[in-house]
Amino acid sequence: MALFLQLGWFFREHWRTYALALLMLAGVAVLNMSVPWLIGRAIDALLQAPAAGTPSMPASHYLLALTGLGVAVYLLRMGWRLILFGTSYRLGNLLRARFYQRLTCQGQAFYNAHNTGDLMARATNDIDAIELAAGEGVLSGFDGLLTLVLVLVMMFVVIDWRLALVALVPFPFMALGFYRISSAVHHHFQQALEQFSRLNDRAQEALAGIRLVKAMGRETVETRAFCSIAEEAAASNFRVARSEALYEPVIFLSMAAALALSVGFGAWLIVQQALTVGALASFIMYLGQLIWPMFAFGWLLNIVERGSAAFKRVDSLLQLPDSIEASGTLQPKGTAIRLQGLGFTYPDSPTPALQQLDLQLEAGQVLGVVGPTGAGKSTLIQLMMRYWDAQHGVIELGGVPLSQLSLTAVRGTFAYVPQDAFLFSLSIGDNIALSRPDASQADIEAAARIASVHDDIMGFAQGYDTPVGERGVTLSGGQRQRLAIARALLTRAPVLVLDDALSAVDVHTEGRILAHLRRNVGGQSCIIISHRLSAVQHADQILVLSHGIVAERGDHAELLARDGWYSRMYAYQQLEASLDARDREVSA
Repeated sequence: MALFLQLGWFFREHWRTYALALLMLAGVAVLNMSVPWLIGRAIDALLQAPAAGTPSMPASHYLLALTGLGVAVYLLRMGWRLILFGTSYRLGNLLRARFYQRLTCQGQAFYNAHNTGDLMARATNDIDAIELAAGEGVLSGFDGLLTLVLVLVMMFVVIDWRLALVALVPFPFMALGFYRISSAVHHHFQQALEQFSRLNDRAQEALAGIRLVKAMGRETVETRAFCSIAEEAAASNFRVARSEALYEPVIFLSMAAALALSVGFGAWLIVQQALTVGALASFIMYLGQLIWPMFAFGWLLNIVERGSAAFKRVDSLLQLPDSIEASGTLQPKGTAIRLQGLGFTYPDSPTPALQQLDLQLEAGQVLGVVGPTGAGKSTLIQLMMRYWDAQHGVIELGGVPLSQLSLTAVRGTFAYVPQDAFLFSLSIGDNIALSRPDASQADIEAAARIASVHDDIMGFAQGYDTPVGERGVTLSGGQRQRLAIARALLTRAPVLVLDDALSAVDVHTEGRILAHLRRNVGGQSCIIISHRLSAVQHADQILVLSHGIVAERGDHAELLARDGWYSRMYAYQQLEASLDARDREVSA
């Protein structure tokens, strides 16, 4: 029952609605208690009526009272269901909102440690279990306990206390069975939730990479792997269902034993003229009403154990501190970027990704960052935007350390275009205007022209209203990258970051985009990461990274004058470009 203590903040916040629903439940329970008593009195009245006459007036009154009770119970049941379950749905919505908010606040380290499918399972299946406990759990707990107390009062006080004691002999054995079953349910349901997370994660991963699965002919292999996980999840759920199925046999065996003892001892009391037939009939009906409290307690233990297991998984993420501490409140005084002695090592990595890196980028300048794969280029950008916190050195934006700046202000300074551009399942125009939903059509088209994607868009039948499909599946890689560049340009952020964002376009399109950027992005700083050195040759400053350190630094002319990695790679790429051009001429 610790789950109800953990959800105490919600119950206190909505105590009025819970109190009203429970008051209606109490009314239903009290009215239900009157039914067996009225029936018993009606039976005795009928037995006392003249053998040849009609039923006496009191018996008719009892029947009318039973009809009125039925109507009242119906109305009260409808009322408490609307109030109680409606409030529990609010808890589910609130937990999902908090869960989503926590996900949006977490940094890259968090997502490196948690799979998407597992997070989706916690936000859906786990919160459903908590929501059920806050609704059905409160219902079964309160109504079952109240009904039990009222039934016992009627059995002990109104009917016969001796008969009640005899009837309750099997109940301690039922309580012991409930305890053992609930422990098994908690253990098995915890495993079922974990298996559901694995299943969800596998399904999400397969659907996200469906084109690769088909391209590599892995349909059979992936299906076999998915079915294996699905069988394990089904086995876990079967163990939960098998444990839950033990509740009913325990209840019915105990109630059958109680009924047998009641009928036997009650018949003896009637023979002894210590009990009437109507009183025994009322007692047996009250005993039948004890079935609901027993089912309620079994159901309560079941859903509370489910909810408790789910709450542990959800709360563990809600209580997890942000991987990026957003304690800063200052605003940057400009857009100049300064790095001094910067060093960073990824968690569980033995080698530093960056070390002893110094940099000064003034507002409006263009910085090129090049180097071999794994040199630390993307890591440098992510540290600037504070997706990670550096372990060594200082990063200043506008003369203020990043840790003292508002995280919103830091992220708002950069318009970031990653290599793998993500598009939402919206229209082309809505994807471009994602950060500025109020942008005019003219502004959207202007950004698309700078990104050299306007002509492509107009080639579609619906133009800017064309749906891009999930993750932009209907577009080519180059079109997705150029749409992402247009989206970044429309944000009008002070610093534009292109993280190898032109890798999917040809050299001529790349040159056209960069020329448009130089002409139209006045006063905006620009950081360009690229494997093509032609993309950075007009930069004010170029960094050549190698194994996390600055191997070379300077502008294009200075680096060409040295016999280093940059000059050799530039010569190689120029030769490669000339050979490609000659091949095109020959094929033409």
